[in-house]
Amino acid sequence: MLPRASPPRFPRVHRPARPPAPSEAVADRLHSAAIHLLRAVRRQDARLGIGPTGLSALSVLVFGGPRTIGALAAAEQVKPPTMSRLVATLERNGLVEREGDRADGRRTVVRSTSMGRIVMRRGREWRVADLAGRLQTLDGPDLALLARAADLMERIAAQNSNPRRIASAQPPPENPSPKR
Repeated sequence: MLPRASPPRFPRVHRPARPPAPSEAVADRLHSAAIHLLRAVRRQDARLGIGPTGLSALSVLVFGGPRTIGALAAAEQVKPPTMSRLVATLERNGLVEREGDRADGRRTVVRSTSMGRIVMRRGREWRVADLAGRLQTLDGPDLALLARAADLMERIAAQNSNPRRIASAQPPPENPSPKR
């Protein structure tokens, strides 16, 4: 008789007994709303004929510049063989091209083609138009409030290298004191 397999063990998540801090409650609602909104406007991507994984990798190349397969795989959090297959598909569709690395002839660099850049621009235009249509249902004050929220979200995103500043969403000090 074979031993019974144990169910997977997940680390216990400590749930505080206290009510969530205001920032935690806002973060939870913002996270959920952002995911739902992104899913809704991402439906426009189906018109491009490229799956979400391919579009994500293409986006890294269009907005982040040429990369090796390994660097692209790391950026997309997949294994290099998976990325090689994905790049081969994008290459067959004329969206990316491979070329030898000028600094190291043993490596190959993947870059977006003009068609790849056009596809990304078109997809963004369609997603933005979809979102703009949804925003048209709001009145002026609500639209202004969302514009302010977008400013704050951009500021928080720009602070991703310093978690303490993220928590407070405060700009860095004007003239920090030197460390001794």
